[in-house]
Amino acid sequence: MRGLEQIPWLYDGLCAVLESTGLAPWRRWLVAGARGRTLDVGCGTGRSLPLYGAGALVFGLDPARASLARARRRAPRMPLVQGSAEALPFRDGVFDTVVSSLVFCSVPDPARGLAEIKRVLRSNGRLRMVEHVRSARPWRAGLQDRVQPVWTWLSGGCYPNRETESAVETAGFAIEAEERCAEADFRGFSARPVR
Repeated sequence: MRGLEQIPWLYDGLCAVLESTGLAPWRRWLVAGARGRTLDVGCGTGRSLPLYGAGALVFGLDPARASLARARRRAPRMPLVQGSAEALPFRDGVFDTVVSSLVFCSVPDPARGLAEIKRVLRSNGRLRMVEHVRSARPWRAGLQDRVQPVWTWLSGGCYPNRETESAVETAGFAIEAEERCAEADFRGFSARPVR
C-alpha cells in the first residue's frame, strides 16, 4: 500500500501544517548542526534541503522517485539519489554528517539502515535525527501499541511506537547528551559512531 510519504502533494500539505504547528524549529535545529559532506537520508520532497547552511555539501536520498522530483524543484543544484536507507549507494566513510528527519519510523529494517549509516560515516562523523518515538508514559505507549497495526497499514509503513534512541545505541552510536532535546514523543539528537 502506498503511504502518505509516497504521495508527494499530500505529504507536502501535511508537512506544511505540521511545520506551522511546531515542526519547523525541529527541522532548523536538525540541519543547523550539519557540517561537511552531508547525507540527508529520506529527504522526501526536499522540505529541509533549502535550510542547509554553506558549511554543508548536501546529498539527498529517498526511495520514492516522485518525491525526489518534487525535491529537485526545491534544490535544483543538489545531488539527489534514489535509494533506501538499508542499502546506501555510497562508499564507506564518505560523509561527515548524516541527517534523518522522521524517517526511521518507517524504514522496514531500522537495524540494517543504521548499520549502513554507520558504514558511510567517517569515524568522527555525526548522525543527527529528529524522530517521533515510543512514549515514556505507559498509558500513551499502550495506546501507540494498540493503534500501531492500523496506523502502520494506513500510513504505508510508519510505526508510532519505535524506540529509535535505543535502536541507535544498539547499532553502535553514542548519543551526545548536550545535543539531545525531547518534547513529548519527539526526540532530536546527535550521535557519534563508536568504533
